[in-house]
Amino acid sequence: MEVKIKRIDKTFPLPSYHTSGSVAFDIYTREDISIEPKEIKMAPSNLIIETPPNYMLLIAARSSLQKRKLMLANNVGVVDQDYCGENDEVHTPLYNFGDETVEIKSGERIAQGIFVPIEKASWQEVEKMSENNRGGFGSTGI
Repeated sequence: MEVKIKRIDKTFPLPSYHTSGSVAFDIYTREDISIEPKEIKMAPSNLIIETPPNYMLLIAARSSLQKRKLMLANNVGVVDQDYCGENDEVHTPLYNFGDETVEIKSGERIAQGIFVPIEKASWQEVEKMSENNRGGFGSTGI
């Protein structure tokens, strides 16, 4: 799959898959960022990506992010197909859930992107759903 991409700062590398089995590409931050405890900061990725038709771009945390007491503030990001204009740089909202300031240096890998096939629904409204009932939200336990 070919994907149109623009790097704001061309000194940063294009995204890459680090192993032959990787399903996600790493996303870097373009700037040094200091995140105070219990604070959210937006990390610019340096990338404007034109997500192909029938796909979405999912932004997820790298597994190493939690070691630094950081998490994605929105848990997971969804980049729509039409978010690809000249000012539509992908940003990663980072939340510091720790008790100390976290310093992130420009060029650090902070998130990962995954292209996921999607299909849009056409709605068929009904007056009654199936008689099958699982028992409601949370009915299968913890």
